[in-house]
Formats: sequence, structure tokens, C-alpha cells
Amino acid sequence: MQTTSLSTRVRRYLTDPVATWRTGSRESQLLTLAALLVGVVVCFGVSLASYPLMPLTAYYVWLLLGMLLLRFRPLVVLCATTYVLSVTAMVTEVGLNPTRVTAITTVLLSIGLILFASSRQHSGLPGPMSEAMLNDLRRRLQAAGTVPPLPDGWTTQSAMIAASGVGYGGDFLVADLSQQGRRLEMILVDVCGKGVGAASQALQFGGALGGLIGSLPPQGLLESANDFLLRQKQDEGFATAIHVTVDLETGDYGLTSAGHPPALVWWPEDGEWRTDAARGMALGIVEQPEMHTTTGTLDPGQALMFYTDGVIEYRSHDLDVGLEWLRERGAVAVADGFEGAAQRLLQEVRRGEDDRAVLILHRAPDSPTTPARDEAPTRKALP
Repeated sequence: MQTTSLSTRVRRYLTDPVATWRTGSRESQLLTLAALLVGVVVCFGVSLASYPLMPLTAYYVWLLLGMLLLRFRPLVVLCATTYVLSVTAMVTEVGLNPTRVTAITTVLLSIGLILFASSRQHSGLPGPMSEAMLNDLRRRLQAAGTVPPLPDGWTTQSAMIAASGVGYGGDFLVADLSQQGRRLEMILVDVCGKGVGAASQALQFGGALGGLIGSLPPQGLLESANDFLLRQKQDEGFATAIHVTVDLETGDYGLTSAGHPPALVWWPEDGEWRTDAARGMALGIVEQPEMHTTTGTLDPGQALMFYTDGVIEYRSHDLDVGLEWLRERGAVAVADGFEGAAQRLLQEVRRGEDDRAVLILHRAPDSPTTPARDEAPTRKALP
């Protein structure tokens, strides 16, 4: 029974070695170590037969592979075995002299540096495995921000660039579409920090919001998010957010802001973006932050734009100047159509030290409309 189980594990590892190794499990590490030790032993045999074919320097290959593939403890075993066998092969075949003693000392120092670098890995994983884990975190963030397919007449697009061009940042989007496909709910968040430093907090906060969105009203959702951040007890654990709900049949929407830059509303008849009145306090600072909500209706041809402060914030200008720039360049970006407008807009943003994100929700000019209601909704600010 144990033999069958072992053969099954080995077969699974051989058929999908990359996926097995990426788990970082004890089993995968032992199998990787065994494969590397077999290589070292083969090299040792070649060195005994003909040392010039496999000199001391050739064993560096196994040390480098171990540094890339193994965690600290298996790496110690590989380094010790490689050092003993390589030095034994050299001493046995060619003896010692001052040059070879220097070579042995150099190998020993190299092993010390390799082990030191491995011990400093905070994740406890080798470099490529840590990179694979970070890529998985990035995919999770991107998947959480994917807006479901919308009914005919509605389109949405988003574009995000992390600080310094890295693939991880503190800006993220969480979206939910009701099962009937009528109610769309989205929240764009900018957590404190930028780049990789903010990515872990964004992933944790995004997971919390993903479990709440669609089940709480906007104010309740943001209040719960505020409580979540306060419980983290971090010195810079605050975030700004803007929440929108849209009735995809009528176009009625509600915007709730928590310290986020104001949303923009596209008026096609005037060819301009106008600033929405929703304002509020950032999340994670006080227990009951002030948040305002505005309501309105997106008529055919209109659109909403959301963005993070990295889009409009420059050291040489205040936010009002950046907002005016965004309104002007946003009008140019959609002049030839909304498709790809978010990406075109971000390409014009001056490269800075903050993450940047743009989200646009557009209602097509020829989208179906509902019958006239007794009273048309007006755009107003609610306390």
C-alpha cells in the first residue's frame, strides 16, 4: 500500500513538476533535493575517473541550482554534500598546493554567501518560488477587479499602473453584478502606500470587500470596511474608496465617497466631464467617518469616470490643477470613442511615485431606455 502511494506521488510529481515544486511542500523539496544530489554524485564519479572533465568549478552549477530551487534546510544538505565530494575528488586526484587551497577556500566562502542569502528570505522560499507566489497574488487582485459582462448598451473598462512600473500596487477594484444582471456595484480603492509595499494590504482588504459587496448597502459596506482597517491597528492603515451602484435598466446610480478624489460625469451634449459632488473622509482613521452620497441617472451617451489620486497628484501642482487637467485630457481621450479610453488616458499621465488607476463606465447612445417615470431623478447630494 505504501509502495503504491509512493509511486503515485512520484508519478504526479513527474507529470507536473513545476506545479508540484511551486507548492514548496516538504515532499516537493525532498524530491528536488534528491534529484540534485544524484547530479552531484554523478559528477563526483566523473571527477574520480577523469578530474579534468569535472573539476572543482563545475560543482558550482549544483550550488546555483540549489539556491534557486531549494529552501534553507535542504540547501544546507546540498551545500555540505557538494563541498565534501568536490574537495574529496580534487584532493584524491590531484593533491593540494597553495592554488588549490585558495580554490577550496573560495568554494567555502561561496557556500557561506549562498546560505546567508537563503536565510534572509523572509518568506522562507527560494527566489523563483517567491516570485511565483507574488505573481499568484497579482492574478488574484486582477481577478477580483474583473467586471462581469454587462448587458447590451453598457461597457466598462479599467487601466492600472503600479508605482515605478512594477506589477503590484495598492489600487484595486472590486465589482459585483446581481444574479438578475440588473444591479452593478463597484468600489475603487486606494490603500496607503504604493507598489509592492501596498500590494499585500490591498490583497487582504480586497478579499474583505469581496465578501461584503452585494450584501450590504453602500454606507454599511464602507462602514464595515472602515471597521476592518481600524482592527488592523497599523500606523498607515488607511485607504480612500469610492463606491457606485447602477441600475442597468434605468441608469439610476448612487455614488458614495470615502476620502476619494471626486468622480467625473460625461455630458456628451457639452463634450465635457463634470465633477460629482460626493465627498467624504478616508477609511481607517476614525470610528465613524463622514461620507456623502450623490444620486443621479446615466442617460444614453453618458459615462462615469473614477480614478485614484496618482492620476492627478503632482508635487509641483495642487489637486485642483490636476483635476482640471484630467477633465481636459479625458474629453480628448473619449472624442473618438470610449473603447480604450482608460488606457489612453493613463498613458498621458506623468510618471510619478504613486499607483494610478482609471475606471470608466459608459452607457451607449443607442442603449434601450425604460418608459418614462412619474418623476425624473435629480442629481443631489445626500448627507
